[in-house]
Amino acid sequence: MSRIAFIGLGHMGGPMALNLVKAGHELVVFDLVPAAIKTLVDAGARAAVSAEQSVDNADVVISMLPASKHVEGLYLGESGLLKHIPSSSLVLECSTIAPESARKVAQAAKQRGIRMIDAPVSGGTGGAVAATLTFIVGGEAVDLDAARPYLEEMGKNIFHAGEAGAGQVAKICNNMLLGVLMAGTSEALALGVANGLDPKVLSDIIAKSSGRNWATELYNPWPGVMDNTPAAKGYAGGFGVDLMLKDLGLAAESALNARASVPLGELARNLYSMHSAQGNGALDFSSIVNLFKRSA
Repeated sequence: MSRIAFIGLGHMGGPMALNLVKAGHELVVFDLVPAAIKTLVDAGARAAVSAEQSVDNADVVISMLPASKHVEGLYLGESGLLKHIPSSSLVLECSTIAPESARKVAQAAKQRGIRMIDAPVSGGTGGAVAATLTFIVGGEAVDLDAARPYLEEMGKNIFHAGEAGAGQVAKICNNMLLGVLMAGTSEALALGVANGLDPKVLSDIIAKSSGRNWATELYNPWPGVMDNTPAAKGYAGGFGVDLMLKDLGLAAESALNARASVPLGELARNLYSMHSAQGNGALDFSSIVNLFKRSA
């Protein structure tokens, strides 16, 4: 089995790392939160005192960080990780970041003879725990082939979107649509309830009609409609409002760079920004339904 350095053990990275431990790999982990490290150590991983130490003699390096600035800060610069990673290593950068940042880091890795793919994920924390994530990969096909055995132990679906940065573009497009769909679903449910409909009955109708979508079928935002969703748990856990807002911001930035038009994406970004400004940034993004609910 391989020696894997895993950096970033948050809501997504932690379960992903646990699945690699369960698969029998030797994991060396690092995170800024001691409790996150302890969870992995208790499962059989070894702790590193720094990101630099974690990559010593690593066959594979996996990072799962919040934003572009964290990824660039980790890998680049005078003390960047690319100066410490063995040239024989394969790097799987799984964060959702700006395509430009992914390309920048990938080019720097290539200059040092290090293989790197960007492999952002879809599937949420549930998918991370169940090892059913979807990986959307940018990079060389040969490097994806080398990464596939590790990705398959953390996920169920693997797509090659294209060259470096392409995985990020595809992920951003998906999450922009997800934000639009969740906001639209929430608005429709709130309208129905305001007119006296039962939200579960309305959800069942939509799920079997032309408005059907992932939110109505698997991740319903209305409390009491569906078990085992953030809506059933006070919108705790899941994919945070501020994370969705970050991804919608990346979509807006990408649209500007490509001179593309994303009016619905921008509307969704404004809605999530309003919702976050009301103190809901840490709640699951499906809590956007509360922006549309009529006050009692």
